[in-house]
Amino acid sequence: MTALVSTLSPGNEPRSASPTQRAATTLRVGHLIKSLGRGGAEGLLAPQIRAGRELGHSCAVAYFLPWKDALVAEIAASGAPVQCLGARSSLGLLLRAGRVRRWIRASGLDLLHCHLPLAGVAGRLAARGLGVPLVYTEHNLQPRYRRATRALSRTTWGLQDQVVAVSEEVAASIRQHLGDRVPVQVVLNGIDVERFAAATASAELRAELGLEEGAPVIGAACVFRRQKRLDLWLEAAAHIHRRRPQTRFLLVGDGPLLSEVEATARQLGLESALRLPGLQPDITGHLALMDVFLISSDFEGLPLALLEAMAAGVPVVATAAGGIPQVLRGDLAESLCPLGDADALAARVLERLDHPERSAVLASLGQQRVRADHSVERMTTELDQIYRRLVAA
Repeated sequence: MTALVSTLSPGNEPRSASPTQRAATTLRVGHLIKSLGRGGAEGLLAPQIRAGRELGHSCAVAYFLPWKDALVAEIAASGAPVQCLGARSSLGLLLRAGRVRRWIRASGLDLLHCHLPLAGVAGRLAARGLGVPLVYTEHNLQPRYRRATRALSRTTWGLQDQVVAVSEEVAASIRQHLGDRVPVQVVLNGIDVERFAAATASAELRAELGLEEGAPVIGAACVFRRQKRLDLWLEAAAHIHRRRPQTRFLLVGDGPLLSEVEATARQLGLESALRLPGLQPDITGHLALMDVFLISSDFEGLPLALLEAMAAGVPVVATAAGGIPQVLRGDLAESLCPLGDADALAARVLERLDHPERSAVLASLGQQRVRADHSVERMTTELDQIYRRLVAA
């Protein structure tokens, strides 16, 4: 990994861009984020950096937690230099504001874009007085953060120029809890739609996962955190399995609740039906094997996995959490279920399996929705307009 990422510390800082280099760069954008492990906010960076090149962006990325580096190679391959700022804990990253400040200066940034709350706090503190516009993207509802995190955000909130919210619900939460001191604009998450639309089911992967030919596959891809309500997901799976014993369940991902997921699956008698392949660098092949993508979350911002499944042409069943109803509107709203209701989730999945023609219609509508509203090109163009307005001000 040392060839891809360097650690920023006194005496180990990138050289400032020369005037000649700066003249050739239309807009130098720095992205500051807590970590580069696999997650929604983190997963947005590489596609955005690639799309931004077409708009004249030259990007640099810095992150804090060195042990969460799964996406470093992909981001480096997208053309952005990556710096690790070397924090030892989530709160410890606030002590790295000095390193952030040196990185901003040495990278010759025209604008700083922070992602996730603690990185936002550190970025605001570091950028004070540098004359570099600061954009912060909010991915979640304010009550979902810890009290200390909310207090730090509130204290530093005014030290930024623009807030981006990933959904209307997230924007409303900001206005309710933090007021309108800083302009808020909704920019919907975007993905590389065509990459997922090109996904094809592989017989080799099906065999590798032990998925019998012809068996329906209900799937999900996520970090195994409490908010995802995987206990509810497995409860719904057990209902479905009782009705359709041939059904198989594919949970792609990993996280702090892995052992709990495994224990719950055993208790529900799902050991032989559940597949847990772990974190995957590319889930397109796994999505292509799924007949229904099931989301059971209690809260969300705007989950990338939802958009990726829809782009891959997989019909979705989901709880009405966070920004999900904003995506699954109109005819797609029939895919929504109340929060915390395993019976409703199971019934809707069985409906999708029992009516393949309607499922195909909904899958097509979902793919059209993502192409129209959630492409990375659209997201990056909207961000580019924000960046250029702030830099020109």
